[in-house]
Amino acid sequence: MPDEQPRRSHETTDANIRGLIIFGVCLALLVIAGLVGSRAVFHYFAGHQGLGPPASPFENVRMLPNGPRLQVKAPQDLEHCKAAQEEILNSYGWVDQKEGIARIPIDRAMDILLQKGLPVRGAPLEKQGAPKTSNQNRDVGKGSTS
Repeated sequence: MPDEQPRRSHETTDANIRGLIIFGVCLALLVIAGLVGSRAVFHYFAGHQGLGPPASPFENVRMLPNGPRLQVKAPQDLEHCKAAQEEILNSYGWVDQKEGIARIPIDRAMDILLQKGLPVRGAPLEKQGAPKTSNQNRDVGKGSTS
């Protein structure tokens, strides 16, 4: 019977389907257990141990040399500087109390300047407090230097 072809089918002895399924299920369970365990450890340390301020490569690395330094927190420094300048511009206070020099809010200073006008060099003292005419305003900044 040389004309007869052997029957083709799958091999039943090489692969154990039941073992492969058990291995896959165990692997999936281990991955899930690892994720749940790492999440539990993360939440434990997040609740019991603070992270502190964010690390910067420019802070506390070594002794700083004299001279200009890099700003580690430039946006916060700028906000503090702007707030301090706004406080000075919008509040009353002494510049030099012994000399009697005080500061006033800038809006109030502009109102006073509009009411009294700018002083003109060489003008009599009684006229300096009066509002200026158009001819006097053109003369501001002109004249001889002393």
